[in-house]
Amino acid sequence: MTALSEMLVLTGRSMKHILRSPDTIITVCIMPIAMMLMFVYIFGGAIKSALPAGTNYVTYQLPGILLITVASGVAYTALRVFTDRQKGIFSRLHTMPISRGAALWAHVITSIVSNLVSVLVVIAVALLIGFRSSAGPLAWLGIIGMVLLFTLAMTWLAVIPGLTAKSAETAGAFSYPLIFLPFLSSAFAPTDTMPWAVRVFAEYQPVTPIVNSIRALLTNQPVGSNLWVALAWLIGISIVTFCIAVRLYRKAV
Repeated sequence: MTALSEMLVLTGRSMKHILRSPDTIITVCIMPIAMMLMFVYIFGGAIKSALPAGTNYVTYQLPGILLITVASGVAYTALRVFTDRQKGIFSRLHTMPISRGAALWAHVITSIVSNLVSVLVVIAVALLIGFRSSAGPLAWLGIIGMVLLFTLAMTWLAVIPGLTAKSAETAGAFSYPLIFLPFLSSAFAPTDTMPWAVRVFAEYQPVTPIVNSIRALLTNQPVGSNLWVALAWLIGISIVTFCIAVRLYRKAV
């Protein structure tokens, strides 16, 4: 209970930084919302011709937009971890009688909460432009769980550059490939419309089963094996990045 209370106090500290600078969440939301509007109103008409008749393209591309939102948000997690390491906050905290993992877990929890807020903002905008879902309560629980697990995996991944980067710019730059990855998946167009080499990569990278699972849940369709493949990717990434991050954190302090 003592370790939990210490973690909550440090999480409150991190959340205060975000509340004092709400432009962080606004910045995270702007790019995914702009991409969503661009794909729906500029490219959507052309892409929709390759989709089954009656497909709501706003709903079709929303899972990919949500993943891009999280990928954008965890860049700030890396930056916050880098700042605490550079200013010696971690080392100062560990001169006190507190749990060794409290400071790091505080950043992880802050990332999950702030990214969840950003995701809700993006979904609200999607509702305004035509997003509709036939998902039931259990399906929505599955969607929330998938997004949270993706956020957890990407957050632990963000901690690694936060602990190893030489500059703030380098700490945040790791997210660029993560933001680009959904474009090479089934997030915005069916993979069978892609050239062979691109299609093979798109079908076997982790974003595609995650997107397909969320999309199937949103439209109340059978998820099939995509769910298990997505969970295997997310759990595997979470475990590997967690182990690496914890080891680097111990070296840093």
